[in-house]
Amino acid sequence: MALQQLVEQTVTGLGYELVEIERLAGGLLRITIDLPWEPQARDAAAPAQFVTVEDCEKVTRQLQFALEVDGIEYRRLEVSSPGIDRLLRGEKDFERFEGSEVDITLKAAVGAAAQGQVNANRKKFRGTLERVVAADGSPAGWQVVWSDAPKVKPGQRVSKHRAPAPLQSLGFVLDEVREARLAPLVNFKGRGAATGAVEG
Repeated sequence: MALQQLVEQTVTGLGYELVEIERLAGGLLRITIDLPWEPQARDAAAPAQFVTVEDCEKVTRQLQFALEVDGIEYRRLEVSSPGIDRLLRGEKDFERFEGSEVDITLKAAVGAAAQGQVNANRKKFRGTLERVVAADGSPAGWQVVWSDAPKVKPGQRVSKHRAPAPLQSLGFVLDEVREARLAPLVNFKGRGAATGAVEG
């Protein structure tokens, strides 16, 4: 059985979602898992849930067994939760993180279709992920929205009379995306739950 299929089958069989598989230098096999998400789980009153060290240990034990049975070679196995720069794979992840700050890298530069002040050679964008809705109310793709206003430094005074920089947006469909990740923004107020990584 192929590595991707074996890992995905093992991880989902334990009730988790496979986010990423990486083969790294030194024989390290890194598997990133998350808890499954359903659209109705967007209830703001519900506490956010995260992968724990115990979850990673459980998946590590099962993967060690499955990889050995299939004769897949590796030196070290690391199972971890998604970091602050979590990879977004597919429509479901985009729905889950709609409204979040994201880094989008396109397969090709935006080209002549770019509107406004977007450089036609640009491929990378950081902004808020938003759903684009057609006139009939049906989903019509995605867009990233950003402002090129300079960041305000802590303690810096900003004039109340200064006009805000205009928002810019770029629409895209998933087939145009090379890579999409949550922007690694650090929140020092904490996430309210422990996350972990386990090596085997």
